[in-house]
Amino acid sequence: MKTPRWLVLAALGSSIFLAPPVVAADVAAVWKKLDEAKAPSTDAHVLRKGDRLAICGDSITEQKMYSRIMETYLTACMPELGISVRQYGWSGEKADGFLSRMENDVLRFRPTVATTCYGMNDHLYRPYENWIGELYRAHTDSVVKWFQAAGARVVLGSPGCVGKMPSWVKSASGTVEDLNVNLATLRNLDIAIARERHAVFADVFQPMYRAYQDAHGKYGMDYAVPGADGVHPGWAGQTIMAYAYLKALGLDGDLGTITIDAASGNARATGGHEVTASAAGKTSVRSTRYVFCAPEGDLAKHDSIRSGEQWVPFDRDLNRLTLVLKGAKASKYRVGWGGTSAVFTAAELRHGVNLAAAFPRNPFADAFKRVDDAVAAKQEFETKQIKGEFHGDAGRNDMEATVRRTEDERAEKVAAVKAAMMPVEHTIEITAE
Repeated sequence: MKTPRWLVLAALGSSIFLAPPVVAADVAAVWKKLDEAKAPSTDAHVLRKGDRLAICGDSITEQKMYSRIMETYLTACMPELGISVRQYGWSGEKADGFLSRMENDVLRFRPTVATTCYGMNDHLYRPYENWIGELYRAHTDSVVKWFQAAGARVVLGSPGCVGKMPSWVKSASGTVEDLNVNLATLRNLDIAIARERHAVFADVFQPMYRAYQDAHGKYGMDYAVPGADGVHPGWAGQTIMAYAYLKALGLDGDLGTITIDAASGNARATGGHEVTASAAGKTSVRSTRYVFCAPEGDLAKHDSIRSGEQWVPFDRDLNRLTLVLKGAKASKYRVGWGGTSAVFTAAELRHGVNLAAAFPRNPFADAFKRVDDAVAAKQEFETKQIKGEFHGDAGRNDMEATVRRTEDERAEKVAAVKAAMMPVEHTIEITAE
């Protein structure tokens, strides 16, 4: 499916004699551009049980990092939804490139929800000009319309920010902030498209740009939210991206509650957790829903999910397994969970303590890693399937046979993800201090 010729000509024709490029020399210009278009609320619950989610984008998506965080989260933390996921990242792609392949690569699998992340290559690594925005808007609007015509709900993601001039783009011009003004302008166009098409908007640019500025002040210039090369984020930046999309999908982060009565020792649990025994300050639980377990990492470096979580309220908004203690008589209690412990006041426990935030290393960590590893292997195959098979010799010779053969292979990867998702048995111990 190619971009309609009239669409390209109309976009070009409307911009030939428009205003000269916007030039910005400082950070204030970027924030001014962001202030021109406030991101709309994303409170709606987009996901539905059994949805088929397509994660689409350029090389930043093909890194299979934010897409992996998203799929692992949906698999491990929201298993009751039964969401199936495919990632469609393609290095160097612009919105028009995706438009030309989306029918063959994506729509054939009948997605019910799609996220997009374009604009980085569309902004051409130069100061903004109106014709750049016109082309981006025309192509992105067509992507949204094609998805919606196929029955898919769309989460339209903005591009992120840049931290350096890309050395591999020989035509790059201007300054880093010129490029960020350009990207912020495309972000604003995404907001307008989302409103016009009744799609959901995921603001990737603003939280990434804010973290990019804040991290330099906190850790110095070596902490690169947009990535070491200035364009491709490491795990910290990708965590911000995943957060933006998961929030835009309407997830509320309530992963269940475990309530214990200090006087009687009785306990109950909700949200995929079952109390199997409870007495004398010790409560055993069987869980079919996990908390999100970021691997350990140095907060001062941009190469870990744990580091990225400091820039967005990930645990607060998306990762809450709440422990409530009722009938507390002592002023403080020690809570032990998974071989570590922490002390909380009775008031904190009455209100509810988020175990996922209080115990980064917890009983779910090993099981969570097994699921995440299986997701990583599946997404790695999906890149091979689309880029190597569909667009390789096999697909050119017989596309339908290639689809059938590679789908059989992908089914094995999907089964491995499901097999990795096993119940976790764990114990909470509470003693008065």
